[in-house]
Amino acid sequence: MITTLKELIAVHDDVQLAVGAPDREWLTYGGLRTLADSVQSELRGLGISAKDRVAIVLPNGPDMATAFITIAQAATTAPLNPNYREEEFEFYLDDLKAKALVVEADYDGPALAAGEKLGLQILRTHAKPEAGKFSLSQDGVASGEVAETETPGESDIALILHTSGTTSRPKIVPLLQSNVAASAQNIAKSLSLTSDDRCLSVMPLFHIHGLVAAVSATFAAGGSIWCAPGFDALRFFSWMKEATPTWYTAVPTMHQTILSRAGRNQETIDSVPLRFLRSSSASLPAQVMQELNKTFNAPVIEAYGMTEAAHQMCCNPLDKQKPGLVGVAAGPEVAIAHETDSMLIEGMGEVVISGPNVTPGYESNPKANEDSFFMSDGKRWFRTGDRGTFDEDGFLQLTGRLKEIINRGGEKVSPLEVDGVLMDHPAIQQVVTFALPHPKLGEEVAAAVVLRDGEEADERAIKDFASERMADFKVPKKIVIMDEIPKGATGKMQRIGMAEKLGLVEAS
Repeated sequence: MITTLKELIAVHDDVQLAVGAPDREWLTYGGLRTLADSVQSELRGLGISAKDRVAIVLPNGPDMATAFITIAQAATTAPLNPNYREEEFEFYLDDLKAKALVVEADYDGPALAAGEKLGLQILRTHAKPEAGKFSLSQDGVASGEVAETETPGESDIALILHTSGTTSRPKIVPLLQSNVAASAQNIAKSLSLTSDDRCLSVMPLFHIHGLVAAVSATFAAGGSIWCAPGFDALRFFSWMKEATPTWYTAVPTMHQTILSRAGRNQETIDSVPLRFLRSSSASLPAQVMQELNKTFNAPVIEAYGMTEAAHQMCCNPLDKQKPGLVGVAAGPEVAIAHETDSMLIEGMGEVVISGPNVTPGYESNPKANEDSFFMSDGKRWFRTGDRGTFDEDGFLQLTGRLKEIINRGGEKVSPLEVDGVLMDHPAIQQVVTFALPHPKLGEEVAAAVVLRDGEEADERAIKDFASERMADFKVPKKIVIMDEIPKGATGKMQRIGMAEKLGLVEAS
């Protein structure tokens, strides 16, 4: 079993291509291994050891992909969102206890100001003609310190990320070399990836979805990855034509945007047949899965993942997909637990996981670890915070985040269920159902919707449509029709705090 990232890219001697991008030569696997050795040597010469933490603030693209996969073979990586403000960078860099910060050669933005303020070593990438190939230099005079040449082992931290922190201070999630390697291999296996497969990477590479599902899983299979400079629906099909991928992975909102432009790009869809499409990081509406399948004439594989699992937990098989369900266990063991007692149960409850891809625990947060982990049947289980149940075929159906379940005067409403009903309305393209504070009931059901181009519907018509299909207490009492629903940094629509974002209540 491969347990480190160095082992992950060391086994594909007969594979030629590794990384590609617009206007850059392809980097081969041999070139990737040489780059990894060079990066380790450069970091050790700058005094950075296997256990030191290196923050990476680079734009999406091949250099970000290879910076992660090579630096993680030499130290602990901490990719950060390049769009943060200086105060945010200062918080995250300090919280991570980073020793160094990696930025582009000509970068002079807020991350640099924060890094210099905290006294971090500033390392700059200098791109080469081959996609993803770079060298490092250090700002200022080198200290002369040289670190030991030790290579990280399976129990060393490869990747460290923060949770989203929607309702509280973000928690630090350390992922070991063995966690990331296990998850990459799980994904490659569940998708039957081979060296013939090529991923079109459009996911943010500061997020677990892009880092593990797109980048690491590709390298686990000896495949190739074509790195776009981020997601851009206007350029997606031209990238698809240039990259000739066999698959891509994205969040549901990206898929929906791609669908909105698919009609005028049918020639590209026909000339670049995909083996499958993958969706993760948020629930994919059944209607969108079916439309994607029809448009691309390829299986749409919905997967279920989260940061604490180094991404993937469940995945729809290639030979059988169930719209609205997130698939079967695909790597870790997946079970249902009592929502408050530390015991596994049958039926509906909290989804829990156990396996080699699961984080050893939150850093410096014993309370969160006590709340999130428990022992049962001789195994350590992690509470995902999601509510769900298995069907007769072992497919997991989620009913929503426990914190997102709407409590309307004692009646529990699943936002995902309401989403599913409203998505059947012929005029609705996107929807997110959320809790609206109510003085007597505690919470009321509300929804934000985006209409399809050229379609019309008002709040009353949508409510009437919903009233015919579900109980009155589930029907949204407030529907906001918008041009675009606010999304997070990774393109996900976030239910918690949506009422404040839309100005329906005062922000707390």
